[in-house]
Amino acid sequence: MSYRSRIRSHSTRRSKQNFFATIIIALLLLFISINWILPALVSVMGKIRNLGNQTSKISSQVADNPTLAPPVFIIPYQATNSAQIDIKGYATTNSKVELYLDEELKDTVAVNEDGTFVFQNISLNLGLNNIYGKTLDEKDQASLPSKNIQLIYDNTKPSLQVNEPEDGKTVTGGEKNIKISGKTNPDAQVTVNEVTVIVDKEGNFSTSQALNEGDNNFTIRAGDAAGNYAEVVRRVSYKSS
Repeated sequence: MSYRSRIRSHSTRRSKQNFFATIIIALLLLFISINWILPALVSVMGKIRNLGNQTSKISSQVADNPTLAPPVFIIPYQATNSAQIDIKGYATTNSKVELYLDEELKDTVAVNEDGTFVFQNISLNLGLNNIYGKTLDEKDQASLPSKNIQLIYDNTKPSLQVNEPEDGKTVTGGEKNIKISGKTNPDAQVTVNEVTVIVDKEGNFSTSQALNEGDNNFTIRAGDAAGNYAEVVRRVSYKSS
């Protein structure tokens, strides 16, 4: 083989080696991009988007009039079984108050001379309601939002099952006490003739009641925090002999 032929052969091998090395490097760079660079870029873009959303949220809570005090709502309960309620409160005189329920503006009322206001017949959503408000000055510039109040609207009665005694039972002689037991919702409050009875974590309750000569009526009631209740009456007759 001549010298020139050897040179060409060596140059061809080197070109092939460079070509394969280039392909390997390109594949390696592609692998790194897919597994490290691209996820990191996506993560950075997500953080930038979240930061933008947070900035937008913060800017939406900036008051038009930061010196204006937000209203104070007075809702003395955390749950109700009423579909509509009146909401009272206090705010700066010579101003107006906006009422928001689940981020929706429900109504605007004027504040009385004594600083009080009343929203009447506000319709609630079934379940959890988030309520807050803003004060408006004479230029309709708004204050910061008031403290958010969570109110539950629940119109479902608790379950109530009275296991004993059976209605119309007659007891003759012997023990003058009778057992009253049953089951309800674990978070319900049970009373027997207006006396509170303990309810366990499974909803079971049991109590002993004294019997008087003749007819005895026992009113068993299960109520919840919203004011819903279920009621069962048991009649027991007692004869001493």
